[in-house]
Amino acid sequence: MNEQGSLNVGRLLVASNRGPMSFGQDADGTLTARRGGGGLVSGLAAVADSADLLWICAAMSDADRAAARRAPGGRLDLDGHDTAAQVQMLDIPPGTFAAAYNSVANSTLWFISHLLYDTPNKPAFDAGFASQWAAYREYNTAFALALAESVAGAGVRAMVQDYHLALVPAMLARLRPGTQITHFSHTPWAPPDYFRILPGPVARELLEGILGADHAGFLAARWAGAFLDCCEDVLGAEVDRAARQVRYQDHVCTVGVHPLGVDAADLRHRSRAADVEAHVEALTEATKGRKLIVRVDRTELSKNIVRGLAAYRELLSTHPELHGEVTHLAFAYPSRHDLPEYRAYTGSVQRIAEEINEEFGTPGWDPLILEVKDDYARSLAAYRMADVIVVNPIRDGMNLVAKEAPIVSDRGCALVLSREAGACAELGGDALVVNPYDVTATAQAMYEGLTMPQTERDRRCAALGKAGAALPPAQWLASQLSALG
Repeated sequence: MNEQGSLNVGRLLVASNRGPMSFGQDADGTLTARRGGGGLVSGLAAVADSADLLWICAAMSDADRAAARRAPGGRLDLDGHDTAAQVQMLDIPPGTFAAAYNSVANSTLWFISHLLYDTPNKPAFDAGFASQWAAYREYNTAFALALAESVAGAGVRAMVQDYHLALVPAMLARLRPGTQITHFSHTPWAPPDYFRILPGPVARELLEGILGADHAGFLAARWAGAFLDCCEDVLGAEVDRAARQVRYQDHVCTVGVHPLGVDAADLRHRSRAADVEAHVEALTEATKGRKLIVRVDRTELSKNIVRGLAAYRELLSTHPELHGEVTHLAFAYPSRHDLPEYRAYTGSVQRIAEEINEEFGTPGWDPLILEVKDDYARSLAAYRMADVIVVNPIRDGMNLVAKEAPIVSDRGCALVLSREAGACAELGGDALVVNPYDVTATAQAMYEGLTMPQTERDRRCAALGKAGAALPPAQWLASQLSALG
């Protein structure tokens, strides 16, 4: 940062599996670009005009591949805007991408970091996994080579994102010594006993890959602490917990905690747009002024939707006075439907929703409204209308729903929040914190939120909103770059 507080970015390379834009293709071959969302896109948008910025990502679809092949020199302007930022989409061979992305990143590393395995039955690391791991290594190599080709001169910094690219920092450090490298984990990190489920060489390679960076970032202190524990336990690395440093093979990697917050002004502005107002009107008509319990999730195993709905069922069973007085809006967006576990989980969510409506519904009252499709404007409308927001993941790196909803709330919402969400470290003091496995306690927290005096709800909601906006994406990004010195 300079004396005026602006960020001196210089030459900056970013690598992530999914990029800041995606493409669709019409029948006549016309390509249309859509800007992506998320904190990383928002943070980089804030510095794009003051940086020599290149974002390297994977082409995720046939349309993405077509756009990458048509781009001059393989470089695309960021979302078509006149800016120095450019995007390079890597056309990874489909077989390599599928094995690296689905079989390793999403079916192995995600399950490890979120403690999701049904361990009596899974995993089983056989010869097939060895082939998949080789594809993951090949995938990471493609990113490392692309980054290395773009490193020219001194002062270049590379920001590598998430579990998809855990091997890249060490690869890039070998290819281009002296490049300043960060790696950021957007997921939790598993404690050593669970991390050791992975085959020994794989566990070591993952840790060594991240330790090739000069700085490794995490969303919460507990995830950073688990990473330090794994470095010590699995690698025998020299760990300084007070300084949050790991010395391994004559290299020092600092470890930082960088909570990701919300750009409150931008979110409030978006929440008042015409499409959101239309959804507010439609949901008001559908719910007829009843109190609202709201949840917004992907149909992701770690989000714990089934237990959350079970808690709502228990709430209705134990408090019949709420019948006809409350409606649960559950917006569960499709996620990873190419994996059988996720298709089965979506089916479980739909079944329990049907059971609740069959058990408690009346001709004039739908206790539960479930939508399994993505609609951001509708989610914002639900945030505004919620009396209680439920965020009860089994385990979550951060969870921005917990931060976004209080910022735009019209009613002063209460927040039921899992202690296993990274956001709990910042929001726990004003949320109703629950054990995500305890259905009864979650039902009781829902009831407490519904019956809380309005003045107390307003006070808590204001405090939650302030905490959620404390570290917006641009500041989150700046803190990581500053950690490099």
